[in-house]
Amino acid sequence: MPEFKLPDLGEGLTEAEIVRWLVSVGETITVDQPVVEVETAKAAVEVPSPFAGEVTALHGAAGETLPVGAPLLSVGGPAPGFTEPGVVVPEPAGSTEQSGTEESGNVLIGYGTSASTRRRRRSPRRPAAAPVAVAPARTTTAVISPIVRLLAKENGVDLTAVPGSGPHGVIRRCDVEREIAGRTASTGGRRIPLKGMRKAVADKLSTSRREIPEATVWVDVDATELLAARDQLDGVGLLALLARFTVAGLKKYPELNSRVERDAIVVLDQVHLGFAAQTDRGLVVPVVRDAQVLSTRELSAALREKTAAARAGELTPADLTGGTFTVNNYGVFGVDGSAAIINHPEAAILGMGRIIDRPWVVDGTLVARKVCQLTLAFDHRVCDGGTAGGFLRFVADCVEAPVRALADL
Repeated sequence: MPEFKLPDLGEGLTEAEIVRWLVSVGETITVDQPVVEVETAKAAVEVPSPFAGEVTALHGAAGETLPVGAPLLSVGGPAPGFTEPGVVVPEPAGSTEQSGTEESGNVLIGYGTSASTRRRRRSPRRPAAAPVAVAPARTTTAVISPIVRLLAKENGVDLTAVPGSGPHGVIRRCDVEREIAGRTASTGGRRIPLKGMRKAVADKLSTSRREIPEATVWVDVDATELLAARDQLDGVGLLALLARFTVAGLKKYPELNSRVERDAIVVLDQVHLGFAAQTDRGLVVPVVRDAQVLSTRELSAALREKTAAARAGELTPADLTGGTFTVNNYGVFGVDGSAAIINHPEAAILGMGRIIDRPWVVDGTLVARKVCQLTLAFDHRVCDGGTAGGFLRFVADCVEAPVRALADL
């Protein structure tokens, strides 16, 4: 019976969470038909089946996390001589024909779907060795249900320390729930499992703090003319203007468009610009590739397109990887500044705070102007403060005189 296993979805992902099944037991499916929607650390994707036939079993429930290579579903009605892709089996003596189930011509990463079979030479039969008595294997925990294991894993419960109330010490769901209740009663809080995208973000931020010796510089800027330019440029938003000035600044200070690889600093030619986008599923950083060749309007259109895809949950893993520099408009949250964490393995992140009325000296006169704060967090290994300060001052000058800056770009 064919058994479809969770394929490698790329980008080094090792597991995926089942969001919802698109088929049910007893349903007949075709080759390449999407059968399940899963959420990885990068995005939610629909997984197609390489087999055709009747679904006989679904190996997992919505909300369950499966490792790559774990069974997803079983399909009945295999053709005679079926072999799972990549598995070699001996042929019966005298057999000259090969057959197999209908399989997809597509190839998922790490999971080929070739329908070809291979023969292997029969080894001469050896005399059977005398049986050796083997002591039965000891189990440290008597857990019968995978649901119980999942519940314990999500709540950080050590099953070896949980007494089972079932027959022969089998640990039941109520045993784990009792352990969880006893622990939370003393703390008065609740546990939220780190999984999916939230876990991926947590891992990446921890890696950044652990590996990157970052420093932060900031400057207050008069954004009055920036707002006027936005109103004059129909369809071009503040983030697009900030992104355009950022790309120009990286051309002038390329050290900030780099990454550290072992004992070398790799300065990158292309600017793949990431930008922070808040969605219902959490914070994501879509990437606009080759931003250095885009005009201001093209850059604005690309940002709108990626933002819409992020909020609709339609970003692919490729849309969320490969960035070289990140911009963040955290002013939408009503805050002035932020010492942001660098998006590892990038070398810097530029942020813009909220724009509000503040007193500002213009030609010796105190007036009310639209003022905001720009903040740059940078990897101190790739450059010194002079480079970081020069880049930030360049972007600030562009914000304060955007029309002149756009004319020169």
